[in-house]
Amino acid sequence: MTGKERVMASFVGRETDRVPVYCAGVSCRIASHVLGREAFVGAGMQQYRESVARWEGRHEEFVERTRSDVLELSEVLDLDLIRPAYWRYPHEPIARVDEHTFKFGAEGGYWWVMRFDPQTELFQEVDRAARPEPTIEDVRHAADQAEAGAEAAQTPSPESFVDLQAAIAYYGDRRAIPGYGTGVAVLRERHWLEAMALEPDTVRRYLIARAKINCTTIPVMAQMGLRILFGGGDFAGKNGPLYSPKAFHHCMLPALQIVSECCDEHGAWHFFASDGDLWPVAEDLFGNSGVDGFYEIDRRCGMDLERLRQTFPELRLCGGISSETLHMGTVEDVVEETRSALDAAREHGRIVVGVSNQVVPATPPENFDAMMQTLHDQP
Repeated sequence: MTGKERVMASFVGRETDRVPVYCAGVSCRIASHVLGREAFVGAGMQQYRESVARWEGRHEEFVERTRSDVLELSEVLDLDLIRPAYWRYPHEPIARVDEHTFKFGAEGGYWWVMRFDPQTELFQEVDRAARPEPTIEDVRHAADQAEAGAEAAQTPSPESFVDLQAAIAYYGDRRAIPGYGTGVAVLRERHWLEAMALEPDTVRRYLIARAKINCTTIPVMAQMGLRILFGGGDFAGKNGPLYSPKAFHHCMLPALQIVSECCDEHGAWHFFASDGDLWPVAEDLFGNSGVDGFYEIDRRCGMDLERLRQTFPELRLCGGISSETLHMGTVEDVVEETRSALDAAREHGRIVVGVSNQVVPATPPENFDAMMQTLHDQP
């Protein structure tokens, strides 16, 4: 079977020649280990590189190199379900403070400073101009803007999605390619979380409008032949969601239902991602919402493949291997967790096995290699 055939067969409950595999994301350091050269792949590293490229007038070169390395990485890893793009940073720097630090924004207005840490590969804000703290009034304004955007939204063209077009041209039907356009989430900032508690109707308005905007993209993804549509948004930690199940039911559920209905209409699958313990809202998120799949499965927070499958027999799952195990565990730990995920997939089906979240820079290369070898040496 080709990788695409393997993934699609698994997701409809048919028998496959082996368990399909994927990798949610890879740091530059690990990607460079895999390719045997510096790889233009990763999170903060790529955002820093893009800022350098913009500053030095090499942005087009950066984009082409990044697209090529991202596609080659999944090819070398022989993934069945690939990742077509990594993080970007869309802002033009207005000053280079030092080798690793850039200033953005406007000198006479709002500005901020970002600094890159080579050890962690993080590109983070370290200074900014003073500004008023955002309030619930900003949430009201965002809801008004979202509703106006939903009224004026136009269907994009396939040509708008350059990275997806490149992946389709590169892989053809050899590997499964996820599309975009289903993300619905509440921002993890204080004023938004306060609004969830104090003005849930305002947040509900915003989320429903965003869902309607998504519904202009979903048919384009289907037109491009992309049935697996990734979206979602982090809203939980190891102690559960950042807001109550009641708030989720009132605000998030109706928006997710709109996206799911649109996906159903166009023959696509709505996949949702979030870290953390999602069991307090699982009935709504994986049952009542119509969501078809779950990725970024946080095993260390109790989102176990076995329990998920027993509770939601039809839910499609991607993951089962923890980034923390890869980072902090031994080779033996990694092999054991990988085999456990493969066993669950073989027994229950509808599961693509791989690391559920980003492979962090400090991950020992031998741990990553052990995971990939175990994934590919299936009996």
